[in-house]
Amino acid sequence: MHSVENNDTRHFHRIHFAGEAILSCEEQTWRCAIIDLSLKGCLLRFESPWEEDPEKLYTLTLQLSEDTQIKMELSATHVVDNKAGFKCEHIDLDSISELRRLVELNLGSSALLERDLLALSE
Repeated sequence: MHSVENNDTRHFHRIHFAGEAILSCEEQTWRCAIIDLSLKGCLLRFESPWEEDPEKLYTLTLQLSEDTQIKMELSATHVVDNKAGFKCEHIDLDSISELRRLVELNLGSSALLERDLLALSE
């Protein structure tokens, strides 16, 4: 019997999040669906193949409620057809607090969240 080594080197837990968001850059906006979310980025699905400039910074706005939102500045890391992965380049204090709470609720473990926060500070 062969042992299988786990080569997953991610430092952040991804949570599956079925939600709509808005991605914007300069004067353009795109509606997108969030596939998964972490403290360090996200995977988004668009209605058509993503063919935008990977060198630009984009702003993701996720409206959680009427008066609560998460806003992150992102850079594209990979694209496959209509799905694109993004890395968080900047997030404000209010947004990181909301994102942290969302991740903690979905992970169900404060220990896993603490590990993610430690990786974020490195």
